[in-house]
Amino acid sequence: MNTDRYTLAALLLPAAVVFIAFFLLPLAHLFLIGGSGRLGWSAYTAVLTEPRYRSSLVSTVALAAATTAATLLISGVSGVFLSRSRFRGRALLTALLTLPLAFPGVVIGFMVIMLAGRQGLIPEITEAISGERIVFAYSMAGLFIGYLYFSIPRTILTVMAAAEKLDPRLEEAARSLGAGPLRVVRDVIVPALRPALAAAGAICFATAMGAFGTAFTLATKINVLPMVIYTEFTLQANVAMAAALSFVLGAITWAVLAAARTAAGNTVAAAG
Repeated sequence: MNTDRYTLAALLLPAAVVFIAFFLLPLAHLFLIGGSGRLGWSAYTAVLTEPRYRSSLVSTVALAAATTAATLLISGVSGVFLSRSRFRGRALLTALLTLPLAFPGVVIGFMVIMLAGRQGLIPEITEAISGERIVFAYSMAGLFIGYLYFSIPRTILTVMAAAEKLDPRLEEAARSLGAGPLRVVRDVIVPALRPALAAAGAICFATAMGAFGTAFTLATKINVLPMVIYTEFTLQANVAMAAALSFVLGAITWAVLAAARTAAGNTVAAAG
């Protein structure tokens, strides 16, 4: 028994060392730096008390939530369809939908500019139709499109993997009892996919909360927390405030991930 414990401890030791060295110690150091500035420890509450930081936090959370909701809706429908349908060109369509996995955030930002920037495709089309150029690449709408384009491939793959494991007999039983298509989706498919959707949605939310490359590329009129942290650190040399905002951003993201993990676990337990 003791030998098994020593073996387990030896196996866990490298992971524990890496976790402490590359996560706990840097995080503790970041927390201390955040309280060492002009505002002291109140820097951690400034994100809620100062209008500039509060508005950026609200914008960031709202954008991440909207991106997550839209991604889950689009990817949920597309993922279930692709997992159950067999048609010519299916492999090509799946490859095209997952192509953005190969692109970093900066490249996606430039693609949004090519789509809805000042010289983009959408402004040219709207000018030809109405005589007015509609440009939204450099706003929250453009960032939303970029985050959506970045998030859909990951979620589709997760949903497809989960949908392939669904038991079709449950849907057949629901139909035999008189359930319509929408009722089958609501009462059978969605509950079965809920753990996968919760996990994919949490990752999507966390990515949208902290993504920087796309926001930096489109940052003309965008007020999100990663850009505020960048501004505080590079342009204003306010390292303490940047550290405090980074810690708060990380804490919020971690809380969402933990809640999603708990929800997914409870769902699995209930389903079993």
